[in-house]
Amino acid sequence: MAGSREKYQRGAHTVVDLKYHFVWKTKYSYKILSGDIGLRARAVIREICAEHEMTVVKGNVRPDHIHVLVSAPSHLSPAKMAQFLKGKSSYRLQRDFPELRKKYWGQQLWGRGYFCSTVGAVTEEMIKSYIENQGEDDQVFQVWDEAKLPNEPDGSSSVLV
Repeated sequence: MAGSREKYQRGAHTVVDLKYHFVWKTKYSYKILSGDIGLRARAVIREICAEHEMTVVKGNVRPDHIHVLVSAPSHLSPAKMAQFLKGKSSYRLQRDFPELRKKYWGQQLWGRGYFCSTVGAVTEEMIKSYIENQGEDDQVFQVWDEAKLPNEPDGSSSVLV
């Protein structure tokens, strides 16, 4: 049991396990993330995560894109995490490798967008089942996917989606 508790981050009033999968590409899909630049990119991502209370769970630096699975505190939004990861890594890599500034004269190492997906220990179906089965008492209010709640003959709805 102690092992399962260690995966959660604890705050004064919170217990969370938030993980995000990010993917972003180099601008113009240039294959620049190999050799020393690729190794430095890996180190820079780790540094940025440590600076912002994020933990790298897994990562992969490919020649033209980066995959990283990070565990993060609840006060960081995915957009803010992407801003830190992409912005600071671009700056630091171009500072450390001046030849990149010739290739990326606009000082943008990464393409404009990114992919982000949440991951977790439970599925959406498990959460729905848990919510539905919270109370056995007839007085318990439940939120249903259907437009008409059971026991509401007039068809009025209290759906919260």
